Amino acid sequence: MTPAQASDWLTQKALPLWLDHGVDWKLGAFIEDIDPLTLASRAGFQRLRVAARQVYVFAQGARLGVPRAAEAAQLGLDFLRRTARQEDGGYCSRFSLDNTPEGSGRDLYDHAFVLLAFAHVGAAADARALVAYLDAHFIHPEGGLRESVPDALPRRQNPHMHLLEALLAAAEMFADWTYLDRADRLVDLLLDRMLQPGEQALPEFFDPVFQPVRVSGRYQAEPGHHFEWVWLLAEHLRISAAAGRTPRDTTAIAAMLLAFAETHGADAAGNLQMELWSDGSLRPGPVRIWPTTEWVKALSRERPADVPHALAALARFMDGVPEGLWCERAQDGVLIRGETCPASSLYHIACAILEVRRHIA
Repeated sequence: MTPAQASDWLTQKALPLWLDHGVDWKLGAFIEDIDPLTLASRAGFQRLRVAARQVYVFAQGARLGVPRAAEAAQLGLDFLRRTARQEDGGYCSRFSLDNTPEGSGRDLYDHAFVLLAFAHVGAAADARALVAYLDAHFIHPEGGLRESVPDALPRRQNPHMHLLEALLAAAEMFADWTYLDRADRLVDLLLDRMLQPGEQALPEFFDPVFQPVRVSGRYQAEPGHHFEWVWLLAEHLRISAAAGRTPRDTTAIAAMLLAFAETHGADAAGNLQMELWSDGSLRPGPVRIWPTTEWVKALSRERPADVPHALAALARFMDGVPEGLWCERAQDGVLIRGETCPASSLYHIACAILEVRRHIA
């Protein structure tokens, strides 16, 4: 798959298919998944993170001139405002198929994606209100933010990572550097609290006082998240420079994270592992498509000449399925067929292809 082919796949195949089969235009909601054989959904629920991610995807499609993408992004924005947002100012995470909210908890990961959606559709007032809600309800006394309301364990790096992504997008889209101030604090959290002195991997899980959850002295790490942080650190440097700031230099940290993920998590053919231990040993199991998309993004900033290798690995997930869809999982490089395509993964694929369009093609 060349950069041009990847771009065409997204704009000519994937987005039109998901606009046809992944949007409930009548109800005003997004479909959770698509069966590659029937093009119908098997899910009996809807999730906030899917709605927020699809707003991002279709907002990007609108910028690329994809027909009906702008209407779909507006549909999703209406869903976030009218259905997902609750009286306390937070957002419900799960809904029935008739848009009825289910449960009263509030999830940091999901709220990070709502902020990303607001940034990409230019909803500045909604974004400010959401950040104020996070300040009021999610600040953790031991550093970082709470996993959820009510509290849950383990604490994770992942919601902090995606909140950084959203804050950087908001800073750039609104030219409001107060969002960049918050992003700076999350980068500090990575450097000063998440990363462990003398160890090369980023922990996935933490205890209440923000120490890594260890098993026999080692902790779980995921190559895909290492790649995401590599890209985000590059974004932080880029946006900081645009704002006339000189942030902490994270180039060596990015190189370390990339090296660990590639050394221990990828074979010569580009097949990735989903999970590792911090000593580099494997946690065997299937791998989803999204770590490969994050590899594409990381390489687009760190080693652009190697992007075609990662794109070839990504293209293997799209072999033998209807154009615009993919195989979600593979085991030892062999695709696991017959599963649905989660709408949540379209965000990862779109991010990777858009990154290639911006920095490679």
